[in-house]
Formats: sequence, structure tokens, C-alpha cells
Amino acid sequence: MPYSERLHGTLLTRLVACRSMRSLQELRHLHPALLVLDAASSRIQAGWLEAGAADRWTDVQEDAGQGVFSCIARLGCELERIEAFVFCEGPGSILGIRTVAMAIRTWQAIRPRPAYSYRSLDLVAHALALERRNTRVIADARRETWHVVDIDAGGSVQPLIRVPHATFSGNAVTPEHFRAWAALPAHTQTVPYDLPRLFAAVETVPLLQVTPAPDAFTYESPQYVTWSPKIHRAPS
Repeated sequence: MPYSERLHGTLLTRLVACRSMRSLQELRHLHPALLVLDAASSRIQAGWLEAGAADRWTDVQEDAGQGVFSCIARLGCELERIEAFVFCEGPGSILGIRTVAMAIRTWQAIRPRPAYSYRSLDLVAHALALERRNTRVIADARRETWHVVDIDAGGSVQPLIRVPHATFSGNAVTPEHFRAWAALPAHTQTVPYDLPRLFAAVETVPLLQVTPAPDAFTYESPQYVTWSPKIHRAPS
């Protein structure tokens, strides 16, 4: 490929990256039929957002491998009519999120369509920021740590961080139906994780990012330990 074409492609990629964050309101104008899927919690949720029609939402309390498709069947949406996918990349149930991501990649292989991801804690924090201050929205990050999105004193939502359980402090809330493998910090409250209400509250906030390869959110890249294989021998 000529250098000029490679340079143009690089600049175009950077431009797309800079403009990749969208609001749900923008996506409605870009794509007349959106399928929303969220399996971050034990309550699988799905929505069918079609231009000229009322939004339809449903949810089930099932294993993600069945619940995602149960929701689609309940919505009665035809997969070939989907113009774009919207999904939660986490934090939350890795199994549920990867089930959704795998399904979307399969449908994209059948017919290429864009996918947009959002983060569960960002969605909750931006909705709560309308009425709360100095609040931490948390989800279990395993290994005695918490994913944390802070709402500061001015109502601004801060980037996601990970905080060890031993040093955690402050007023905290956690989304309903999110699994936790450790005891929640003292005085943590549970708040609804209800997609229709949350998206209605933040419809103009740019929380959705174009995602070429749908997958689960990871806070940091996996680290692997190397080892030298040895032949097993009986004790001398």
C-alpha cells in the first residue's frame, strides 16, 4: 500500500477514535434500529429501540447463555433488522458480558454492523450525579478490590479506578443484582440497575463508544508468570 494511503488511513483511524464517544440520542439518529443487551448482572436486560416506535424493554433472571436469547425472543425483534448493537462491556459478570460479546460478533460476521459499548458504573454514576454528591459507585473487582467510579463534590463523574478493600473509604452504592465475592464495604447502599430509567436520565451524555471487537472490559492487561518445565522425578 502506498505511504500516502497508509497515512490517510492512520489519520482517519485517529479521527474516528476522537469522535467515537456517542450519546444514546446520537445513536438513535445514526441507526434507526438498535438492540441493547446487558448481562453485567444476574438480571439480563435487553431493549429494542426503533425509530417511529415506542422503546421496548424486557429482562429475565436466567443464566446468560439462555437469558440473552430469552430476552430477544420476548422482544420479538428480527435480527436482520438490527442496524447497530449497544452492550455493556463491564464491570460486572465476565461470563455474561462475554456471552453477549460472542453473540454480537457472530451476528456481525453474518452481516457487518457497528457495536457500541458502555460501562455499567459510568451509566449509574452519571444518572446519580443529578442528585448525589461525594458518592462512590462500586462493583467487585475480585482479589479483595473494588472497581470505583467517584461522583465528586461538584457532581462530576471521575474515571474508573480500582481500590483495595483494606483502604476503601467513603459513601458507596452498588448496582442491584451485581455479584460480589467479598463483603461490601460498611454502609454500602444498593441502587436500581434499571436500563430504561438509567438511559432516560443520561440520553444526551456521551457514554457509548464504538467497539470494533466486542469483548469484556478489563482494567489492566493480563500478566502471565513464566516457568521452566522440569521432568518429574521420584524423591531420592
